[in-house]
Amino acid sequence: MSKHNIEQCVRDSLGRYFQDLDGAKAHDVFDMVMSCVEKPMLEVVLEQAGGNQSLAAEYLGINRNTLRKKLQQHGLL
Repeated sequence: MSKHNIEQCVRDSLGRYFQDLDGAKAHDVFDMVMSCVEKPMLEVVLEQAGGNQSLAAEYLGINRNTLRKKLQQHGLL
């Protein structure tokens, strides 16, 4: 899947979200999207890295300590 395809999935999902609001006011959209995307992203990348946190951090472009913090926040450690 290309970056463009991922972006389109986000656009489509957000479009459905706003449509489902049915006139209700949106709030905390940034936090909602980040929390929905971050955990599965961490799970998949860590799996692709064979559980190797250093390699997963490299794949993500973040340092290992940041990865560990995020894994803890999402209950993945």
